[in-house]
Amino acid sequence: MTNVGVIGSGAMGSGIAQVAATAGHTVFLYDNNPAALQRSKDKLEKIMNRLVEKGRVDEATAQAIQSRIHYVDSLYDFKEPGMVIEAIVENLEVKRNVFEQLELIVPKDCIIATNTSSLSIAAIAAVCKDPGRVLGIHFFNPAPLMKLVEIIPAIQTDSAVLEQACERIESWGKITVVAKDTPGFIVNRVARPFYGEALRILEEGLADAATIDWAMTEIGKFKMGPFTLMDYIGNDVNYTVTETVFQSFFFDPRYKPSFTQKRLSEAGYLGRKSGRGYYDYRDGAQNPEPDKDKKLGQEIVWRILVMLINEAADALYLNIASREDIDLAMTKGVNYPKGLLQWADEKGIHHCVETMDRLHHEYLEDRYRCSPLLRKMARDGMKFYEEAE
Repeated sequence: MTNVGVIGSGAMGSGIAQVAATAGHTVFLYDNNPAALQRSKDKLEKIMNRLVEKGRVDEATAQAIQSRIHYVDSLYDFKEPGMVIEAIVENLEVKRNVFEQLELIVPKDCIIATNTSSLSIAAIAAVCKDPGRVLGIHFFNPAPLMKLVEIIPAIQTDSAVLEQACERIESWGKITVVAKDTPGFIVNRVARPFYGEALRILEEGLADAATIDWAMTEIGKFKMGPFTLMDYIGNDVNYTVTETVFQSFFFDPRYKPSFTQKRLSEAGYLGRKSGRGYYDYRDGAQNPEPDKDKKLGQEIVWRILVMLINEAADALYLNIASREDIDLAMTKGVNYPKGLLQWADEKGIHHCVETMDRLHHEYLEDRYRCSPLLRKMARDGMKFYEEAE
């Protein structure tokens, strides 16, 4: 099978290497830090041992997967791969430098991909002499477990390269969705209100973190509440993505970051990894109990949900992705209980528009502007998935 190159041996790069090796590819995992490569190798060995213990794979399969990954500290080992996926620091100039070097080494027909979650694919491709073979292939963490992969063609990407990339990633057992090269692509764009509106509700004093999380899990049926999830992701990481999307959208108020999260990040209260975030994870810590007022909980869920629906509708309106891919991305990429556009049909398009207009009237902020698509659909009696009765 075609060799695969992976650049960066952190959690994401190591996970992608594991996925490709599990699919039968010989993988070259590059990092310029030998200690990082050794950590990656040791971690994969532990993962494989656990999988064997749990009966997920047999010993021979585990050994075969590990033997397919070659840990290298020179890009010049990438002379044969049919595909290279870069998964390094989320910095545009660093990525552009890597792609500029990489293009001179890899075969002429090698697909070169970036795992960026929010940076411009077009800007990365522009440093290459053959930008037609560059695209985004965005895995979600942890890559071996998460089924969804966003495929993002730049305006320079050849259509054949997009098709080949989708086929290759699907052959690895993943579900692909195709997104336009815009900030945040599908998931990191559409999901912003899950965090942003929860933070706004907290800052207004309408409910505390525990109550908002309780409402979203118990009433909304989300697998994790927004504050628990931000603590899990890391407030530094989540804030940086929000800030990047905000700046990339020319400071659109819908994506405005929160001072609460900024201050937590500055204080080093990053969540689970630092022991404190919205919750206290230190030994013996007492965290507040939620206010289980059902009426309050329903108000919280609907306010966050309608903002998510509005964002999903706007993504469709602006041709970021298809209706099916938007809903698939949110259910498979961030485990939402159902697709947001399907949810909009169930709640009623009129109800969505009325809620957005009420919020806009109350706050007089562009943050709460209703998507033109929702407004048009309400006026014409339309649904996302079927004609209105």
